[in-house]
Amino acid sequence: MAGKGILAGLPWWVTWVVVPVVLLVVFGGLITTALGFLIGLLFKVLIAAALIAGVIYLVRRAGGSSSSSKSDW
Repeated sequence: MAGKGILAGLPWWVTWVVVPVVLLVVFGGLITTALGFLIGLLFKVLIAAALIAGVIYLVRRAGGSSSSSKSDW
């Protein structure tokens, strides 16, 4: 592999400390943006699921009191 050849003569701390830090500095904004988007999307999906479940619960609870709920529609 070309990557091991480049890093072969360097101390261990360059491979395990400096390289990850440089990658985080360079791609940190991209990683933060992607994680923020995914967390926001997950939050919106959970809110939508909770709202839909609440509507279904309310409709079933209200529909149970009337005997002719299907004929109303």
